[in-house]
Amino acid sequence: MEGSKGKVIYVNGPVVKAINMKDFKMREMVTVGEKKLIGEVISIDEDLGTIQVYEDTTGLKVGDDVISTQKPLSVTLGPGIVGNIFDGIQRPLNIIFDKSGNFIKEGIGLETIDKTKKWYVKFTVKEGEYLKGGDIFGIVEETPLIKHYLMVPPNVEGKILEIKEDGEYSLDTILIKLDNGQELKMYQEWPVRIPRPVKERLPIQKPLITGQRVIDTFFPIAKGGTAAIPGGFGTGKTMTQHQLAKWSDADIIVYIGCGERGNEMTEVLEDFPKLIDPSSNLPLMNRTILIANTSNMPVAAREASIYTGITIAEYFRDMGYNVAVMADSTSRWAEALREISGRLEEMPAEEGYPAYLPSRLAEFYERAGYVRTLNDKEASVTIIGAVSPAGGDFSEPVTQNTKRFVSAFLGLDRKLAYSRHYPAINWLSSYSGYITQLEEWYRQNVAEDMLNLRAEMMKVLQEESKLQETVKLVGEDVLPDEQRLILEIAKLIKVGYLQQNAYHKEDTFVPLNKQYMMLKVIYSFYKFAKEAVKVGVPISVIKNSNHFYKIIKMKYEIPNNFGDSFDKFINDISEYFTNLIKEYEGD
Repeated sequence: MEGSKGKVIYVNGPVVKAINMKDFKMREMVTVGEKKLIGEVISIDEDLGTIQVYEDTTGLKVGDDVISTQKPLSVTLGPGIVGNIFDGIQRPLNIIFDKSGNFIKEGIGLETIDKTKKWYVKFTVKEGEYLKGGDIFGIVEETPLIKHYLMVPPNVEGKILEIKEDGEYSLDTILIKLDNGQELKMYQEWPVRIPRPVKERLPIQKPLITGQRVIDTFFPIAKGGTAAIPGGFGTGKTMTQHQLAKWSDADIIVYIGCGERGNEMTEVLEDFPKLIDPSSNLPLMNRTILIANTSNMPVAAREASIYTGITIAEYFRDMGYNVAVMADSTSRWAEALREISGRLEEMPAEEGYPAYLPSRLAEFYERAGYVRTLNDKEASVTIIGAVSPAGGDFSEPVTQNTKRFVSAFLGLDRKLAYSRHYPAINWLSSYSGYITQLEEWYRQNVAEDMLNLRAEMMKVLQEESKLQETVKLVGEDVLPDEQRLILEIAKLIKVGYLQQNAYHKEDTFVPLNKQYMMLKVIYSFYKFAKEAVKVGVPISVIKNSNHFYKIIKMKYEIPNNFGDSFDKFINDISEYFTNLIKEYEGD
């Protein structure tokens, strides 16, 4: 209701209670106190309302005013988002820095994208045309990599009465007037907690190509899918997400630094603007949006940051882009939920987390998907969430509940990380539920037997894990040669294939066809070595062959545009073993 005004009666960190709140609405955005701190109504009990404030409440006092803004917590969606760095409620950090220096001052207001900057608009519709929600009416070249398609908001439709000519306009300019009195500008606002509508959800059918062998071949992530990367301190969660952000074939990356340490986020903010997009040779920021909400920022804004990020992702999805959201990390977000829940005096569940933790996680991951948009384009939002379990304990509530809602689980292993095996993804505890859905795509686009080879290699790794128990007890020498061969082939897979060097020009990104050929080389060696062992060739001879070491080095020595190098290599292996088997059969 216009002019609704509450009075603060209680302040506890980010949680504020106020009276005279009966005219306010649930999830409404409000301003609190003289500094007009931004908050959101999270409960109303007759005349008493509870508000979570997204800024530092130091200095707030009983009796201060709570004023309605007449709208829910929303983000402004328009040109100027890509390449920008925001806080958890979409305030641009560069504008805030110009206004208040190194620290965000309370009451700086809800700054959004720059509405005074002019953008050249090329219209794609004419006067008299009928527009409905999702239709594209204009194009803006936002960056050299991203065309920003201006869309009719989902809840608006009508016939064009007046339309501007192509030219430069600011965000606040009315570009189109409809016959029902509605007006279209370059931007729209959308509540962060409500998913944006789509025409239909489509079955998942394409992988998100990352160039990381352990992911693309062994535990693929699908476009429109969900993945979790859990791991203790120092296991490489952030580094893995950086690799995915840089090399994955998503059109747009939304990176949410949610409650991470300030120095880690600083590294991201400094590194990302310097990174070059490998496919275009232009700065990676031309297709990246950063949301920085460090652990020393207000806890309620941390809770809102992942909703801000996913809403921005859905907006670009609606234009027809494939968007990848990196949430680093959902554990810090869950801790923010726990802190707010504690201050609200709600009944705690497991380890103090609120009872609604699973449903909030489900709500977030559910917003991923491969869809047909309102303007009939196929597009996707892929969510990859890092999880930081305390002490690397995967049995804690956030990891366990995340596992219920994601289809790819890339568990990072401390032992692997400390032995410098990166990415430190444990091949025994990780899994991907997308393998059967993507099987047809791999058959048609890579090779008929790609996933069969993967299954064979996984079998070797699982067999090796069982044999290691025996080796620890009695040593390797007592094993028969067939089993010792398994140990050696597992070493080839681990060191020659799964281990990848992010700083090597040939190894940082590996195309799928090279991944397949590398796998084929290892499998060929294994197949011939098995035959050799059967006729009595000692394992020491097989291990000491030059080919064994060539396989370990092939990731560096055979370039990504490999020509017939792998075919020659397989022929060499075949020839070598054929001669070796003849020699031992002759004996």
